[in-house]
This record gives sequence, C-alpha cells and structure tokens, in this order.
Amino acid sequence: MFSRIAGISFCALCIRLHVWSYMPRSAPKKCSVVGCCKLVSDGAGRCDEHVKPAWVKRPDITKRITGRRLQRMREALFAREPLCAECKRNGKINPATQRDHIVPLCDGGRDDETNEQGLCDPCHELKSLAEAQRSRYPSRK
Repeated sequence: MFSRIAGISFCALCIRLHVWSYMPRSAPKKCSVVGCCKLVSDGAGRCDEHVKPAWVKRPDITKRITGRRLQRMREALFAREPLCAECKRNGKINPATQRDHIVPLCDGGRDDETNEQGLCDPCHELKSLAEAQRSRYPSRK
C-alpha cells in the first residue's frame, strides 16, 4: 500500500531520491573557445575566463513606432508618395507597398516623416539585404 504526501507516493519519492542521488556526473568537457584547453564540468560550455557576456539592448537605438500610430503614418506616406522612391529614381513606375527608413533605426535614423520613403517589395528586399550585409560585415563597405 502507498501512502501519499503532497501528491507523491512514498514509493515514487524513494525512487526519485534514489535515482537523483546516484546519477553519475558527465565527464568534463573542453572550453568551447578555440585555443582554450581548460575543462568545464558545469554544463555552460565555457571556462571562467571566457564567460559569454549577457545580451544588453543598445541604448542608442531609436524606439520603433508601432500600432495605430504606425498605420496612420503608413497611410499618410502612401497618400503623399504612392510610387516607389527607388523605382522613381531609376525611371520606373511601381506602387509603394512598404514603409522604409532611409537611414535605418539601428544606424541612428529617426522614426518620423523626415526619414521615411515608400518602396515596392523587390526594392525593399534588396535594400534590406544590403543593410544586413553591411551590419554583418562592417569592414566591407
């Protein structure tokens, strides 16, 4: 017969205690940083010298506008400039479908009317890919 304490039977509690107290520890592994030969056994993958810094949001990035205010700004932009700005510069005529920041917010651009343009989907895709490449490989300009 099993007695119950806090929803766990004694038998299950004994098994859990037994399993956890006698489980073998995994073997230490080498630090994941190239060139470091220290052994790590805490499961973090890095030694104390190569602790990965915690991710911190950059304070200099402009906050992005969202919600109804963004929808009003998009509507005003497309009413003011219904054609793709990049296509217009190249002598083509395509409707603008994307609100784009001329200077990206991560590069210090503002999220207002002075830093926006309407782009068609293909032009927006090309511009976004170029910006992503530039941020990944900053030395290649």
